[in-house]
Amino acid sequence: MTVQTKAKGKIIVVDGNEAAAKGVALARPDVVAVYPITPQSSLVEALSAMIATGELDAELMNVEGEHSVLSALQGAALAGARTYTATSGPGLAFMFEPYIRQPGLRLPMVASLVTRDTLTPQCVWGGHQDAMLVRECGWIHMYCETVQEILDTVIMGYKVAEHPEIMLPVNVNHDGNYLSFGVTSCELPDQAMVDDFLGPKSINWHAALDPERPMSVDPLTGNAGGAGPSMFVRYRKGQTDAMARSLQVICDVHADWAKRTGRAHAPLVEEYRLDDAEIALVTLGSMTGAAKDCCDALRDAGKRVGIIKVKTYRPFPVQAMARALSKVKAVGVVDRSVSYGWNSGPMHHDVLAAMAKSGFVKPCVSFIGGLAGADMTQSHFERAFDIVAKGDVPPGPIWMNEKD
Repeated sequence: MTVQTKAKGKIIVVDGNEAAAKGVALARPDVVAVYPITPQSSLVEALSAMIATGELDAELMNVEGEHSVLSALQGAALAGARTYTATSGPGLAFMFEPYIRQPGLRLPMVASLVTRDTLTPQCVWGGHQDAMLVRECGWIHMYCETVQEILDTVIMGYKVAEHPEIMLPVNVNHDGNYLSFGVTSCELPDQAMVDDFLGPKSINWHAALDPERPMSVDPLTGNAGGAGPSMFVRYRKGQTDAMARSLQVICDVHADWAKRTGRAHAPLVEEYRLDDAEIALVTLGSMTGAAKDCCDALRDAGKRVGIIKVKTYRPFPVQAMARALSKVKAVGVVDRSVSYGWNSGPMHHDVLAAMAKSGFVKPCVSFIGGLAGADMTQSHFERAFDIVAKGDVPPGPIWMNEKD
């Protein structure tokens, strides 16, 4: 939920892709590398237009594919540049090799994933499957519910990524179709405020390439030079430690943003009408709006229900989720993707793990809906609440659009 506590600034009318582009421009990246793919294409087109007209002073790299996009940006980041890109679906798959390399190099950047379902069958419509497939690669993942949250989170993402105790890349994920092309009003922050919020571009000071200070980048580890596997272990431990620290940094950055703009987004987990709730649904992304509307309608009918919205998905906010789950007797988790290995949604087994770690034993039902851009309506969420209220846990997931 976005809570506005100060007078609004300039109001613009944009879709989610344009909002992401506006946020990028306000963050003043030095280098942008792009390759279009549905439903992300209009985002990079907007950035290209901004650079062409001088609205954004950045170097634009038009390369031959997504693998080259991120490979080129890694070189720019190693030279000390603030960088940005965006991708989706098969483009993310083509980007995979440099994608998994980015966090290991501890190179901060922001990249938008305009999420879509994956092949096969052929599909160009929204879903979370592409982002879920890379959730264990070491990137921070934050999901947005609204167009305003997209713009704000892109800017906040840079402050998280470039924090000296984090130095990791951030994916700002927004739903293809529903948010990428959904048009609404949005507040545009003041450039001077954003500049002050982000501070000087002193990123990568510990790794910037310098001809006066030559260095090797990404050398072969293992037994080379007698280092043994301990060097590799040290890298991995450093990454995981930084991921764990990022939860507090994300909270601090959101609090700073709220103080400056008056817009308070939940940094990790949002609890919606949860204080006296008996059951709740866990949601992710744009579906949350319809879920909240359903929750309000059921509350008006006297039913004690609530919503738990996940904003930061990686690292998974175990403690914040546990606090939310402690307030209810049963929960349903609504995923817009599938986990083939668990016969459920991927967020469902994250919630189960958080419950187990916190010592909770409660019914937890897996729902899968919104695949291939299918609508998630109030009636879908009302059905989910009814199933959770019964207290029974089916052996497999509930497929919410199977008969739509």
